[in-house]
Amino acid sequence: MTIEEAQKTVDNWIKTYGVRYFNELTNMALLTEEVGELAKIMARKYGEQSFKAGEKHDLGDEMADVLWVLICLANQTGTDLTEAFARNIEKKTSRDKERHVNNPKLKQ
Repeated sequence: MTIEEAQKTVDNWIKTYGVRYFNELTNMALLTEEVGELAKIMARKYGEQSFKAGEKHDLGDEMADVLWVLICLANQTGTDLTEAFARNIEKKTSRDKERHVNNPKLKQ
């Protein structure tokens, strides 16, 4: 699925099952909540914390939740994520093309 297809799929789902988009501020709060849930799993799986008994830890599902809400926000604000992501890669490439290669902290 392309990013464009994902944006259309989310929009169709919202219009079919979701009644309407939550407002942008609500979705921003939901995005923050979902990132927090992802962070909790990361802290337990890769950090020093341990999972509590019965606690779910589906990393992919939490990442998909983050992506879902981010796509909702993009749709609501008229943001073409394909175009925005391409511009972002260009920006990072021109800004950082030598930065990481020359970073002694990244040498092994």
